[in-house]
Amino acid sequence: MLSELFENTVGWIGEHPLAAGLVIFLIAFADSVIILGAVVPALPLLFAIGVLIGLGEISGPYAVACAALGAFAGDGISYWIGRRWGGSLRQVWPFQRYPQLLDRGEVLFRRNALKSIVIARYVGAIRPFVPAIAGIAKMPLRRYLPVSLLAAISWAALFLAPGWIFGASYDAVAAVADRLAIVLGALAVVLALAWALVVYTYRWFDTHANKLLARALAWSRAHPILGRYAGALIDPRRPESASLAILAVCLLAIAWAWFALLTTVLMRGEPLMIDLSVYETMIALRNPLADRLMAGFASIGDAVVLVPAAGLALLWLVWRRRFLAAAHWLAALAFGLVLTAGLEAVIDVPRPPTAHSGFGFPSMTVTMTTITFGFFAVLIARELPGRNRVWPYLVTGVTVSLLGFARIYLGAHWLSDVVGGVLLGVVWLLVLGLAYRRHVARSFWMRPLALLFYITFALAAAWHAPRAVDRLLGDFVPPPPGQVITEAEWWNTGWKALPSRRNERSADLRWPLDVQVAGPLAPLRGHLEQHGWVPQAQADWVAVLGLLDDDTPAARQPVLPAALDTEAEVLLMRRPVDAGREQVLRLWHAPALLEGGEPLWVGTVQTLDYTRPLFGLFGLWQPQTDAHDAWLALRADLAGLETAEAVHPQSGVAVLRVRTRGAVDATPTTQ
Repeated sequence: MLSELFENTVGWIGEHPLAAGLVIFLIAFADSVIILGAVVPALPLLFAIGVLIGLGEISGPYAVACAALGAFAGDGISYWIGRRWGGSLRQVWPFQRYPQLLDRGEVLFRRNALKSIVIARYVGAIRPFVPAIAGIAKMPLRRYLPVSLLAAISWAALFLAPGWIFGASYDAVAAVADRLAIVLGALAVVLALAWALVVYTYRWFDTHANKLLARALAWSRAHPILGRYAGALIDPRRPESASLAILAVCLLAIAWAWFALLTTVLMRGEPLMIDLSVYETMIALRNPLADRLMAGFASIGDAVVLVPAAGLALLWLVWRRRFLAAAHWLAALAFGLVLTAGLEAVIDVPRPPTAHSGFGFPSMTVTMTTITFGFFAVLIARELPGRNRVWPYLVTGVTVSLLGFARIYLGAHWLSDVVGGVLLGVVWLLVLGLAYRRHVARSFWMRPLALLFYITFALAAAWHAPRAVDRLLGDFVPPPPGQVITEAEWWNTGWKALPSRRNERSADLRWPLDVQVAGPLAPLRGHLEQHGWVPQAQADWVAVLGLLDDDTPAARQPVLPAALDTEAEVLLMRRPVDAGREQVLRLWHAPALLEGGEPLWVGTVQTLDYTRPLFGLFGLWQPQTDAHDAWLALRADLAGLETAEAVHPQSGVAVLRVRTRGAVDATPTTQ
């Protein structure tokens, strides 16, 4: 429902740019009013409005002015409410039940009243409340209004800027950044959720630890038989009792979730519906630049990365004569490895089509990463003061989420494999954590150990990831096409069944697939090189960063890769036309093979202009509308190869067919 409201609001703004000022005003106003601002999703709406500004649908200064006025008015209402009702606000809902809503703003306001008004404007958790605190404190209007107006204007410009910049550069980079942006956005959401889950779960337990401990003590006294086991964990004379109680509660909850998932997987004996949905979504988002990035992230759970960090930490514990900690560390890793391997051997669930062998439920890589980082967090967190204890768990959550997302993206695992691996790892590390915390009371200096573990992991990951990318991408590829046709069938009618356009969400990116090639590409490449075409290797992230170099001539800047379904171009050739203009041929694997295993290719030929979008920040070769000039030029350069041309019945665009095996001197024929 909220998603539909969001889309309708953004769509209406694009259709009514002048009247949209009122909507922009109301969004900023609602985001600033006390209480209401805590529930209004203003940030994504402002980003979307910024995109419309960048695309030229709305005037930028007009939108900034409307947003600033809305924020200023909303802050004014909050200030008036605080001034009118004063401290009595704390006696009404929701402040009576959740006093921290005002407490956080009050702490900031007391430190520096004027600065707090500006700072709070950029902090969503306290944005609607600090103006009310200023009203409660009876801050004079002559002091409050100028600072509030300045904060509102700067906030409006800053919060619209990301979408504005993205919209201004979208047309230029959409050919590769459309899917890439979605992938990176999804990854950011996953990491944010992991961060929020760890932080807020820890804070909740930290706040309610004493209550949980009291209830557990009461239960143990009422149930003397079972209570004696709980009593071993919650002895009020031990300072560790609160954290042991938290670990025990987490163990019960997560163990229940693990066994529920395990039962579901065993009963179905096949991937869950959500597994298939997530897999299809990720396959649709595959693109060359994201592939290499995700393959690098997917390698951080390999033994080459985890073993050095865990091994050095183990040696440090032995050297410091922390034998009990070392024994628990070994037990965590060894038993986790054996248990996961046993489950993978017993549970027979079909693997994703892209994972041809070696994987199952649960994911061993994710399980071992969860255990390695999770137990290390249990080991060192007790040595940190107060709420700083959450940081080792936060690092664990982010690392495991990054690894799990990357492996789901590559199709190495189903979603249930990754979730099952995380839950199993958490269950086992909680069991070991309880055992370790019960028997260890001595503290030790954890900083050298933490630095040794995390730095070793980072260095091993940085060394291993670039070397593992190509192997991982080779391991997790979509299955080969199942359709097989004869060459004669393709030449006569079969070519009409092949895709006629790229399957992209944006109409501007649905380039016509106006070239089809049968046979090996080497003869075609050699023939075109004789006519001035130059092959280009697939651009990687180093090449992408090179686009920022103003000193590199346009002819030496790479053409960025584009994907067809999940695959980057197998062949990309470019030919200069004049200064700042080139013609490009892109070829991909067709979703069919010729009889006998001969390859079949589909592609497009385009005219590219060298542009400098986003205020000249970088240079980019961008596809242009060329009235079929590039296609005609390619047809002329293919003289000498066997070719034919006809209009595709689906796209209405002429398709040039080429046979590279047994080439003869022939002029193009038309049928």
